[in-house]
Amino acid sequence: MKKKLASITSVGAYLPEKILTNKDLEKIVDTSDEWILSRTGIKERRVLSKGIGTSFMAIKAVNQILEKKNLDPLEIDMVIMATITPDMNVSATAAFVATEIGATNAFAYDLQAACSGFLFGMSVASSYIESGKYKNILLIGADKMSSIIDYTDRNTCIIFGDGAAAVLLQPNNEGYGMQDEFLKSDGIGRNFLGIKAGGSLMPSSIETVKNKEHFLFQDGKNVFKYAVSNMADASHKIMQRNSLTNEDVDYLVPHQANKRIIDATATRMGIKESKVLMNIEKYGNTTAATIPLILYDFEKQLKRGDNIIFAAFGGGFTWGASYLKWAYNS
Repeated sequence: MKKKLASITSVGAYLPEKILTNKDLEKIVDTSDEWILSRTGIKERRVLSKGIGTSFMAIKAVNQILEKKNLDPLEIDMVIMATITPDMNVSATAAFVATEIGATNAFAYDLQAACSGFLFGMSVASSYIESGKYKNILLIGADKMSSIIDYTDRNTCIIFGDGAAAVLLQPNNEGYGMQDEFLKSDGIGRNFLGIKAGGSLMPSSIETVKNKEHFLFQDGKNVFKYAVSNMADASHKIMQRNSLTNEDVDYLVPHQANKRIIDATATRMGIKESKVLMNIEKYGNTTAATIPLILYDFEKQLKRGDNIIFAAFGGGFTWGASYLKWAYNS
């Protein structure tokens, strides 16, 4: 019998109805549709209504999976939620999601690794399954980026959108599932990407609100430089370590941060454009949700046995690549 692996067996997603186009942003900040598209590859992004939290999208995505798999929520062992926009501090949004879907036998927690959150979550979930302790784990990537974006800052407001997607991971004894991972981090990242106020280093105050220090800030040039080199190198490393040629790789599923970063990663891997899965033009950067949203949009295209490389880069800095053999045909 082959080694027990953690395989993705179902995908669900939710995207808000409201669409914010580049033309809409032209009316808010000094930018243009052509400028945004040429530099990021983004045409539009989704925005969740005010008064609704990240959990709303996560619950919608997970309920799709439960319905598709006809799975009793009481059989769920664990819920991991990758997010940087929890409903509230202290109380884990994952715990609320688990209770709302009826997964009362599961334990749940949030995982914060920014845009690499889903990739890191795959590592955690697969380890639990390979250990034999758990059989049904829900991994969610969900972020309401509009809640932390300053829509007068053109460095950030053009990039990010809201969305959620989730996968069900289950044991597989036929060789399908997670094969390998290469994950890294570097604390220098918080100098270039993050939210200054609201943590223990700079608690919330009247001054921090007035200074707009609860919004996401980004040093675009430095983030781009680190992202291009590290995301591309991690993807190349995972191929080398598993003796994969560019012909062996069926698809690259990259974090949807910027089309130029994605193109650089594909070039480093020697992967042709038809193998690079993208939806950045429709949703922008949904942070922890980008990778599972790709799986949702292209689920019918994926075939059992496909070799898939996942790659991500996020604030912190966090980054890495994973290698998975797809487990099912839709």
